[in-house]
Amino acid sequence: MSTAPGRFLILSAGMGSGHHAVAAELARRLEAGGGLTTTVDVLDLLPTGIGSGLRSFYRSVICRAPLVYAGLYAAFFRAGAGPRPGSAPLAALAERRLLMLVAQQRPDVVVPVFHLAAQLTGRLRSRGALQVPSAVVITDFAVHRQWMHPGNDLHLCLTPDVAHQVQRAVRRPAVASGALVATRFHAPAPTAADRQQRFDPPDRPPVLISTGAWGAGAHLGQTTRWVASAGYRPVVLCGTNTRLRRELSHIAHADARGWVDDMPGLMTASRALIDNAAGQTALEAMAVGLPVVSYRPIPGHGREGARRMAEHGITEYAPDPWALIRALDQLTAPGPAREARITTARSLFSGAGVRPLEALLRQG
Repeated sequence: MSTAPGRFLILSAGMGSGHHAVAAELARRLEAGGGLTTTVDVLDLLPTGIGSGLRSFYRSVICRAPLVYAGLYAAFFRAGAGPRPGSAPLAALAERRLLMLVAQQRPDVVVPVFHLAAQLTGRLRSRGALQVPSAVVITDFAVHRQWMHPGNDLHLCLTPDVAHQVQRAVRRPAVASGALVATRFHAPAPTAADRQQRFDPPDRPPVLISTGAWGAGAHLGQTTRWVASAGYRPVVLCGTNTRLRRELSHIAHADARGWVDDMPGLMTASRALIDNAAGQTALEAMAVGLPVVSYRPIPGHGREGARRMAEHGITEYAPDPWALIRALDQLTAPGPAREARITTARSLFSGAGVRPLEALLRQG
């Protein structure tokens, strides 16, 4: 069932590329159902300089000071007893520009796909300043408290368990929409000739190592060498981090790559993905049918998300190098273990999709 025609204002955030990827797929599906969409970066709604500064700070701590981010996550994002700091003051700075944008665009629904945007719409809805419904698309497996605000009308979640957790916390409707991944990742499996064309010589099973759009991660050189020493061809996705790509290109048997345009093709030609963020890249791999192993995840949402994915049985969590290689040996080889993991992971794509937004339009 397609969504009813309507106007949707999607609030994304340029924190890496994952939220924008979700926003783009959300817009595609809504427009396929006859809807009209506008996508805005919520950081651009903040006063001049604050959004870009926040993005630069986040990138710096993720790439260079992960322990700092771990501390910030513990203070601002995890639940705890007593008063806890939050993002409400920051969200308040974007209220005026969002209300002006809503007055101009006249959307029927506002759809945040980033937690700061969820706080922004929730605050405005709770006091009646935002007069159209807000539906939050939660992109994380580990749902921290900044995603949740009781003022929002609806929450679209990755799994039924996550939806139950959110509904219990905010006492507002939450549904399992599943993962929003572009259709190009739902591709047929490659042939042996395809793999040989992509990886020459095809003497080692290719294993992708993801570092996100910014090339972030701990001890990536060690991980690359360890995977190569086990007989695999580590294909490291360095994103925009040219320095990391230069460093890893000198490792024997490694294939360090920058920004990749044909990610679906590269994934379908590989045997497994080593992931460190529990984000959109992992979901895209699952859509392709590529087993995912979480290893040395980034602090905060990455670490918690990796553990939650493993608890759901859709990925493997490797706590040490030996466990990493054992997982690769099991999941890259043809057989029931690999097929079972692929089948379980693909259950993430059987959710309600954007259909709950149709019901929200009808209610309005």
